[in-house]
Amino acid sequence: MRIERLTYNKIKIFLTSDDLTERGLTKEDIWKDSLKWHQLFSDMLEEASTEHGVCIEGSVAVEIFSMQAQGMIMIVTMGEDEGALTDGFFDIAVTTQDFEDVLFEFDNIEHVIQLSKQLLTVEYSGGDLYAHKDQYYLYFQEENLAHSKDILAILSEYGHLSLVSIHYLREYGKEIVKDQAIETLANYFG
Repeated sequence: MRIERLTYNKIKIFLTSDDLTERGLTKEDIWKDSLKWHQLFSDMLEEASTEHGVCIEGSVAVEIFSMQAQGMIMIVTMGEDEGALTDGFFDIAVTTQDFEDVLFEFDNIEHVIQLSKQLLTVEYSGGDLYAHKDQYYLYFQEENLAHSKDILAILSEYGHLSLVSIHYLREYGKEIVKDQAIETLANYFG
């Protein structure tokens, strides 16, 4: 679980599928009013308060972005202190979105090159390659993720799931290779 403070009253929490499994939860448990889910949410807010000094009072809005096999990203916004509750309860509004696309981040181009060679050995190709602020990003759309669990395992060996959105990269990043990044890198650097 990673927690990042975005503004004075907003945090981003990234939970991997493994984080959820360790706590005996699934993505579907979000829709249920389960004690495990409430405990996880309380733990996350307590950690955010301790690590990032986020003041947790009043209403809390939660946006949940479900990522296909990787886990989920939660954006938690704490409301202003409008008669803050003192008994430890929160008003929570939850919205969810499913994303089937995958965006991985890499520290250097060499990791991307090695990954491309590895993916070709399992007959996987495609992807878009972007660069932004000394980081490299590989983006795969849903239709390219035929063996997604195997591919995600290989991707995880070389990089990590990006918290940057593809929309942000398209606007501020530099597109290096469109559609055939794996083949192009393996061809030129293989």
